[in-house]
Order: sequence, then C-alpha cells, then structure tokens
Amino acid sequence: MQQLVFATNNAHKLEEVQAKAGDKIKLLNLNDIGCHDDIAETGLTFNENASLKSHYIYQKYKLNCFGDDSGLEVEALNNEPGIFSARYAGTHGNHEGNIDKVLEKLKGIDNRKARFRTVISLIWNGEEYFFDGIINGTIRTERCGTAGFGYDPIFEPDGYDITFAEMSMDEKNRISHRGRAVDLLIQFLKIQA
Repeated sequence: MQQLVFATNNAHKLEEVQAKAGDKIKLLNLNDIGCHDDIAETGLTFNENASLKSHYIYQKYKLNCFGDDSGLEVEALNNEPGIFSARYAGTHGNHEGNIDKVLEKLKGIDNRKARFRTVISLIWNGEEYFFDGIINGTIRTERCGTAGFGYDPIFEPDGYDITFAEMSMDEKNRISHRGRAVDLLIQFLKIQA
C-alpha cells in the first residue's frame, strides 16, 4: 500500500479523501509525520496556496505529498470569497460567520450562481502535478441540512434540489469539487503504482 502525506489536519477533508482512496493508498496527515508547523497560505490563487503546502512538506520531510486549496466562488460577488473562503468573515474556520456574510452580500441579488473549486498540488518523486475539480451550483437564501462543513448548508449543486449539507458523505464525494480533483489524483497514482 502506498503512503502519501496530505498536508492538512482537517479531519473532514482527510475523511473525504481517504474514503475515495479506499485501500490503495494510506493517507497520513501532518500530525502523523510530526509536523505541527503553520503553513501560511500567502498565495493569490488556489494553485499557489496548494503548491505552497506540498512544497513545504516535500522540502522539509522528503515525502511524497499533496496539498489542496478549495473555496467557494460566487459569480455575483466577483468570485468572492475565493481563496479567502475559510476566513471570509475575518476569523479562520468561522463557518457560521462566513455563511452569514455571503447571504448578507447576496440579499436582493437574483444571480445566485456559484461554484466550489479544489486544486490539488501533488509532489511525486520531486515532480509537481496539479489536479482541478469544480462543481457548479447556486446559493440558497437560507441554510438547509446539518452534514458536511463550511458553506455546505447553502450550496445546492446543479441537478439537485438539496444542499451538500443534506447529502450523505458518499453522495457528496461522488460529485463534489474535492471528489473530482481526488479522482484525478487517484487515477494518476494508479498509473504510477
């Protein structure tokens, strides 16, 4: 079984990706390799932030690894919150505040088109590869559902009449932005095996 470091300590993300990877790949998080450093996301794009994470781990630990950056892009808000999705309301991880800010900014706006986007930067034997996943949808006017995390309670993917927060993890993983990017990552890793 291949081991691969996921440059995160986000248990939700790790669980989602491990569910996709199955028993082909053993994912390790930052705690598993003894990394307690705060890897700054100072990039201006999803690609740059994902790359900062993977390069940091590879340079320090010389382990095959990947980092990701994800976010919500709302068309009517000039693709905000974008790379600031996790800290849109000012504090990193303030999911309720972030949702409130998006809903407030969209008051009275008919265009509720949005997309979730994930970029994965994989460093495999010293080479960097990128994998991109996107899911289009709309922003609801109020929260629905209790599963998932982040903006899941207000994001309704195209072709569905429920939010991510109303889906099971399996259902969300099949269609989500992260799921799509991870599928591409896993296809790549199977070729390398």
